[in-house]
Amino acid sequence: MEEEKDQDPIENNEESEGEEMESGQGAVGVRDSPIDPEAVAQLQVDLAECIQKREEYLDGWQRSRADFANLKKRVEREQAEANQRAASRAATRFMEVMDDLELALKDRPADGEGASWAAGIDLIYRKILGFFEADGIVRMDAQGAQFDPNFHEAIATEDNDEFESGQIIEVLQAGYMQNDKVIRPARVRVAN
Repeated sequence: MEEEKDQDPIENNEESEGEEMESGQGAVGVRDSPIDPEAVAQLQVDLAECIQKREEYLDGWQRSRADFANLKKRVEREQAEANQRAASRAATRFMEVMDDLELALKDRPADGEGASWAAGIDLIYRKILGFFEADGIVRMDAQGAQFDPNFHEAIATEDNDEFESGQIIEVLQAGYMQNDKVIRPARVRVAN
């Protein structure tokens, strides 16, 4: 017994740690403590709850992200449509001016002072057409085409030997379209 007392306490401690390591319970600060099955079961339940919450949060985040992307696309589409409508409204105000300019240019003088005046009117007419085209608004070319009530408004019908039945004889007022949508139908005379 005296021999045990004479041994160095540090060596004695190292031997006990070595025994703990061999027994498989080498946790620091825990000596020969049994594993509590209830604590392990509770940890497993907590882990399962955490995994379930993580999945719910991930699913919610993904849905929110998709909803935001859809909202962004919808807002961009609505904004583009609003810009188109605004351009159409502004253009319809100038369409009557375009009609008047066309009438003025119909009988333009070929020479003299009137020719330079007509050239100025033509320049204004082409500028407005350029503004229209920049907004995607184009003038319909209806002369000689087949009458289509989706694009044309028949003002009059008449018998004409030069044109087939249903063919447009004359465009009385130009029609305009924006991105395949009719802003103003062309007013025309149609052959019977």
